[in-house]
Amino acid sequence: MEKEARILVVDDEDRIRRLVRLYLEKEDYEVEEAADGDEALTLALNQDYDVILLDLMMPGTDGIEVCQRLREKKSTPVIMLTAKGEEANRVQGFEVGTDDYIVKPFSPREVVLRVKALLRRSSQTRFLDTETAARNVIVFPHLTIDLDAHRVTADGKEVMLTPKEYELLYYLAKSPDKVFAREELLKEVWQYEFFGDLRTVDTHVKRLREKLSKVSANAAAMIVTVWGVGYKFEVNGS
Repeated sequence: MEKEARILVVDDEDRIRRLVRLYLEKEDYEVEEAADGDEALTLALNQDYDVILLDLMMPGTDGIEVCQRLREKKSTPVIMLTAKGEEANRVQGFEVGTDDYIVKPFSPREVVLRVKALLRRSSQTRFLDTETAARNVIVFPHLTIDLDAHRVTADGKEVMLTPKEYELLYYLAKSPDKVFAREELLKEVWQYEFFGDLRTVDTHVKRLREKLSKVSANAAAMIVTVWGVGYKFEVNGS
């Protein structure tokens, strides 16, 4: 049996928080609320949540800053709630580590579906290769991906990745030297129909490289840009 997921809903509008909470609790999720960015950070850093629904525009500490500061400590999946005219802010959200976004006004049922999809992907990435049960660790020079532990190490040091960054790395790494177009990565890594643009892929690749490079320049160099096409995972040496 799957454990009950814990979800934090962050929005400065009481009406939105209560509506989203109502629909999520109907799915038997445990839901907590935060009315501003400071309260959200206190809760998110001191407790463990399976998903955080985070409003982008809030007075004081906004969603971008909350996500940025959260990512310094944790990889909790984040879905950003944004208004229609905030496309530039959404791109900025991806740059600081948002996993998905939902545009206001939204259907509460859409929120539930997005949360379910993100929870499903987060759990599935722990056991991605059920067909090759004897091979649950992928080892490259400078980089190891432990599928069962959902853990990435570069030159022996652990790299903290969000679920989406982990999925992107795994998707590239499971087919070394194969070139993937941005369109294919957007479709396959995000899985369900996703109304994003190709910059979503670019910002995630950028963040993934930055995190790897802090630990191992050699590991970061394995993610190669193929200009005009997309990206590939390149293994040099053995």
